Amino acid sequence: MPSSLSSFLPMLPVLFLLVLSCMIYSGSAQGPPSPGYYPSSKISPISFNQGFKNLWGPQHQRIDQGSLTIWLDTSTGSGFKSLHSYKSGYFGAAIKLQPGYTAGVITSLYLSNNQDHPGNHDEIDIEFLGTTPDKPYVLQTNVYIRGSGDGNIIGREMRFHLWFDPTQDFHNYAVLWKPSELIFFVDDVPIRRYPRKSEATYPTRPMYVYGSIWDASSWATEGGKYKADYRYQPFVGRYKNFRLQGCTSESSASCHPPSTSSGFGSLSPQQFRAMQWVQTNYMVYNYCHDPRRDHNLIPEC
Repeated sequence: MPSSLSSFLPMLPVLFLLVLSCMIYSGSAQGPPSPGYYPSSKISPISFNQGFKNLWGPQHQRIDQGSLTIWLDTSTGSGFKSLHSYKSGYFGAAIKLQPGYTAGVITSLYLSNNQDHPGNHDEIDIEFLGTTPDKPYVLQTNVYIRGSGDGNIIGREMRFHLWFDPTQDFHNYAVLWKPSELIFFVDDVPIRRYPRKSEATYPTRPMYVYGSIWDASSWATEGGKYKADYRYQPFVGRYKNFRLQGCTSESSASCHPPSTSSGFGSLSPQQFRAMQWVQTNYMVYNYCHDPRRDHNLIPEC
């Protein structure tokens, strides 16, 4: 056997593993299967002023041709609120996150009625948990329902990494809130479905739509391990292509939210496959599978 070939043979297992890892990465990098239905394409985007107003930190909010930039520094962050409250609907925006060190900082888009029901409120969250430069952003989805009916604030967190870099471009993030289910979307791909299983575990009271950037150093990044570092300020969140379509508090009982999919009451089989792909490959936390949680407080699990 030629000496060159004999020296090459021991390397074959290593080369095989390298090729296999490249195949796995390239398959993952292609993104999720097509959901086949694109809710955002059915809803016309609006400018910030058509649907929202500043809530706090007006000096840290800038509007330019319908796009919104908000930022956080040592003095304050900023937040905004929809002009109307809703009892169902599709709520989304294209968001671009800041690269680099953003630990302790949360950029969000969410629904809440905390101002109407302080201490006993409902909430539906899309939250980007800031990170250190060597680790990806975490997208946290969460649902609060009157503290599960017992007056406590019980979270229902599911967290994901993303199959793209959310700092490089705008991507669409949305939640569809129906009387029967909640569905969270990233670029029209469903990533989480939260069905209504009981009155006590589902939000039914009207909510406003909010967005904000703020310092949550006590818990945002790896349970508070990494704090906001203001040497990297300002921390910036960018929003555009806001989409609000649904039933306001003043709408008649005949009002219905937009469709989840075409021809199906809920997600289509194709959408379910796309959601399963995301949850298999990119979900990093599920409250129902956390052994540290008191599952008596989360009966839907």
